[in-house]
Order: sequence, then C-alpha cells, then structure tokens
Amino acid sequence: MPDLHSPRRLGASGPEVFPLALGCMGMSGMYGPADERESVATIHAAQERGVTLFDTGDFYGMGHNELLLGRALAGHRGRALLSVKFGALRDPDGGWLGFDGRPAAVKSFLAHTLTRLGVDHVDVYRPARLDPAVPIEETVGAIAELVKAGYVRHVGLSEVGAETARRAQSVQPICDLQIEYSLVSRGPEKKIFPALRELGVGVTAYGVLCRGLLSGTRPGAQGDSRARMPRFSAENLEKNLAAARALGALAAERGVTATQLAIAWALSKDAAVVPVVGARTRRQLDEALGALELELGPDEIARLEAALPPDAFAGERYDPNQLRRLDSER
Repeated sequence: MPDLHSPRRLGASGPEVFPLALGCMGMSGMYGPADERESVATIHAAQERGVTLFDTGDFYGMGHNELLLGRALAGHRGRALLSVKFGALRDPDGGWLGFDGRPAAVKSFLAHTLTRLGVDHVDVYRPARLDPAVPIEETVGAIAELVKAGYVRHVGLSEVGAETARRAQSVQPICDLQIEYSLVSRGPEKKIFPALRELGVGVTAYGVLCRGLLSGTRPGAQGDSRARMPRFSAENLEKNLAAARALGALAAERGVTATQLAIAWALSKDAAVVPVVGARTRRQLDEALGALELELGPDEIARLEAALPPDAFAGERYDPNQLRRLDSER
C-alpha cells in the first residue's frame, strides 16, 4: 500500500510534491463568499504544514484567485509550486462562454497569470478543458514553447480522456492529469488511469469529497455554484446525503471524520494520486491533513467501496451541457 506520509511525484517527468495539494478555487466565491484574511491564513498554514502544491485557475473569480494567491505567497514563496489552469472564457456575470486553446491565446493567458501571481514562472500549466476546435497538439505545443522560454516548468492536463493524453504526451512530457475522482466518481479507473500509468502521467484528483457531499454539506450561501449541480438538486440531494451517511458510519468506527476517510481512500488507492483538497479555512485544512494518519488496507478499501457504490448516488457530476464538453467523458 502507498505510504501516505511520503512525498509523491507528479508522473515520471514532474516535481515531487507533498501528498495533498491545496485547491484555492473556493476562496474566490465559487461556494459563496469567503473570508479573504482566513484564506490567506489557510495558505500560510498549509505551507507551514508542508503542503507544496497550490492549485488555481485564471478564471476563478475572474482573476481574483490568482491575485489572492499572489498576495499570500509574496515573500512566502519558499517551496510553493503553482499549478494553474487556463482557457475558460467567462462573461462579467461569471457565465460560461466556452474555451480557447489557440497557441496565441495560451501565451496571452500566461502573460496575465504571471502578472497577477507576481511571479516569473508557473510550475504546472494546464488547459482547463480540451478546446474542440484546436488540436491538443497545438495547445500543448504552445506550452512547450513557454517551457523552453522558462515561463513554465511542467505541462499538465485537465479532464481529458486517454487518447487525448497520448496525443499530448507525443508533443511534450505531461506530468499529471487533473480529474474528478472520489468514492462517488470512479469513472477514471476504467480507461483513463490505466493509460496514465502506461504513459508515466500522474493524477491530481479534485472533488475527493464530491464537493462536500460526502461530508454532509448542503449548498447554502448565495453564489454557491453547487446549487446548480445535479447531485445537489432538490430531487437528488436528500437521497445522496442519505447514501453518504454510510461513510460517516464507517468513519465513526475508526474514530475519524467522513472527510478524513474519503481523502484517505483516494490516497491509499494509488501512490500516483495527489488529492487536491479545497480547504477554505485553517480548521478545514487541519481536518484534511488528518487523513495522512489513516492507512487503509485492501480489505478496508473494498468495504468502503461496497458501502458507497456510485450507483447509490443520483445525478451526474456536471449538468448535461458541461458533460458533453468533457473529453474525459467520451
């Protein structure tokens, strides 16, 4: 079984990182208002506890998240590694306008990212989605030029399927694929993860708590994007919270929280997986880091998966329009 305390490498070509990464999206309004001072304090606490990989996107809060992370790390960069997603197009109201993976756009996006973050390079740069109008070879080729120029250290991908990953890898070594993966969302295990192992590509797993569903969270604050997701809809939420109680019962047996058990499951499945935890507060961060103390054996993993079969949960992870745009779902 994987050692939960040891650093993990992002694939064959990527950097060595702490076993958990901090996802910063929720600090910029995606789950409702966030306390900016607490967000900065959480980033600093993560560094103090050894976290090295910090994940953001240039479209989170329309640039707010990069500015926040840049301020938090100013004078505190240390061993912090920055993973940035790019390419999502949004209007002033936050609406989705599509995706742009053209080479010229890739370079323009990065120029603004470097300014907002206040750095001269990012450590992992990745398209947030596949642009159906632009071959992945062209998008990755543009990032490869940025690697050569010193503005990017490593190339990552997000929410693409096995064939797209193979094509990208033929252009430039890919360090990791960022994809949703949890006890509820196990789809990548079928085709994507085997291909990544063959290619030497790691995994940064987001949504390991199914956006809080596995910890019993309900959408609440105004602006919480989860309210628009099928698993949190009025017709599905109560059924899903009831199904998630099985995790809470098993966690209680171990004397831990459902959050910690869900993260420990992801950590224990494969040493190539680095869970991205979306802690917005120091309390949430502390709870998530407690998962590193839970080593699960094969029998415990099997029991967890039997208690929480994905078909016990209602609704897809994204709405139909978003799912159709995901290369990872093809």
